[in-house]
Amino acid sequence: MRNIETSRRRPRAGDLAPFAILALMIVTFALLPVFTEYTVRTANVYDIFQNFSSYGLVALALGITIIAGEFDLSVSSMYLLGGMVAVLTGAGSPIAGILAALGAAILVGLVQGGLIAGFRLNSMPVTLGGYLVVLGTTYILGDGKSVIYEDYNVGLELDEPIAQIFSIRSLVSLGIFVVAAIVLRYLRLGRDIRAIGGDRRAARVAGVSVDRLLVGVFVISALGAALSGALLSYSLATASPTNIGVDVLTFSATAALIGGVSLSGGKGGAIGIAAGVLSLSVLQEILAIVRSPDYVASLITGGLLVVVTIVWAPDLSQWFRTTRVAGAGRA
Repeated sequence: MRNIETSRRRPRAGDLAPFAILALMIVTFALLPVFTEYTVRTANVYDIFQNFSSYGLVALALGITIIAGEFDLSVSSMYLLGGMVAVLTGAGSPIAGILAALGAAILVGLVQGGLIAGFRLNSMPVTLGGYLVVLGTTYILGDGKSVIYEDYNVGLELDEPIAQIFSIRSLVSLGIFVVAAIVLRYLRLGRDIRAIGGDRRAARVAGVSVDRLLVGVFVISALGAALSGALLSYSLATASPTNIGVDVLTFSATAALIGGVSLSGGKGGAIGIAAGVLSLSVLQEILAIVRSPDYVASLITGGLLVVVTIVWAPDLSQWFRTTRVAGAGRA
């Protein structure tokens, strides 16, 4: 208990890394007009939050599964299925389309979570199979092609600027992040999710409903991906069975890891994930302003993913601590 209280009072340097990365991105963004010929406008800030709304909830969904010690590979196809179901069923009412997308997400989450928890299966092969099944379903529903959403006013309303830099989509995403941050940090549910990610056996001994929580985590993951995909499809007035622009899984995994989520489980939070998503969104906007080729964004994002994975690796951290202790002993 004493160690826990101490860690709460004095955050470790690694816990501040996501915000340091975000601060670096913001400073670089702000100084672009000083060191280059390019200008930064309010519209660029709006674009950053729009990008946050497009991929933030997927990163949050994936991040929560990683915190619980699992990994949901199906978020990218669930993202596409959510958009397809919303467009196909929301012709009369966009709310009905979103509810239908969320219903499909609950079904997918229950099946995947039930298999993983009920049979003690590894989440990687299960969600890889889920990814393929959900992606195939999306192709079948769309007949292998993009589907147009004819009510363009819905997208215009969702993307109407609010205070020049926000929109309904971005505010919805930010609001969900706030709720997730409160749950993960202050409620028992959040502590239990970390507990099953940190030491599942100890969590069972302590009386945590591990199986039920795992099912819930995968339902939440599917819901986050489906809602984000549905809102984006309304915004674009199009649902597609293929990724539009950024690879969703790569972006989400990178954002979660930059945000301080540990691949070993039991560590991370919604605020850190939000910082990771914003960092990548600012980076993409910087590259768009300077008109860099698409492959530059891929190289930088991939490089960040590798660096963060290495730095966050628990074995490497333990090696550094051991080396430091050994060096101090010799001195």
